[in-house]
Amino acid sequence: MTVVVATADFEVYHGVVNELRDRGVTFTTVEPGDSLPEGATVLIRAEGDDDSAEEIADADAEVETVLADPDDPRRAVDEALARLRGGEGRTVVGIDPGTRPGIAVLSGDVVVAAFHVPLADVSETVRREVADAVDPVVRIGDGARLQGSQLVRELEDVAVELVDETGTTPYLGTGARGMGDVLAAVNIARLEGERVEGRDIEPTAGELQVIKNKSRERAADNREIDEELARRVAAGDLTLEEAMAEHRNGE
Repeated sequence: MTVVVATADFEVYHGVVNELRDRGVTFTTVEPGDSLPEGATVLIRAEGDDDSAEEIADADAEVETVLADPDDPRRAVDEALARLRGGEGRTVVGIDPGTRPGIAVLSGDVVVAAFHVPLADVSETVRREVADAVDPVVRIGDGARLQGSQLVRELEDVAVELVDETGTTPYLGTGARGMGDVLAAVNIARLEGERVEGRDIEPTAGELQVIKNKSRERAADNREIDEELARRVAAGDLTLEEAMAEHRNGE
């Protein structure tokens, strides 16, 4: 089974070939209009190419065509690899919530992308990854309650499942430091959860104190926000920085 790249678009060619090499995928390239090699399974080309390459692919029922966008070659490679595996598979995003969540994107059983980003960037990252997917699902671990409930609210336009994340964080051996959140996200993505439309959390006294402590640590004058503002931060109504500014302006 082989991926074939046949395009006259330099940007598409460069982007797709680099993505394939980075993934360690066996592929070959031909000029548009040339015969496809024996064993070809998926053809990648640019939308702006003439139809000669696709016509050749259409003549062989075993070859499928994927159109690549020069601005997003990774998505075309993801699709090509999914077809190479015999089906696109459902797109599932697993999130291990926290202040810097791990994110894993699966197509079927295969991990096609992984991220480790600040909490504020998670929703945008997830929406970008599921933008063109059919019936995607986002699975969020239930461990970090406040951060998880914030993500459920922010991803209200996406199907979200809450997953029992007990046992999803693996043992990390030598040299694997920093990978735990992402690997946990992979395990979370592979577990079915409970579909949720929202998650209202009543913060505990300890969780509120953590927020208040963070405000004091970040303030130049060692100022700590009050409990009411801490509750609004916990509910996602304010960021910590907004609560700190409101506290300063209120005095």
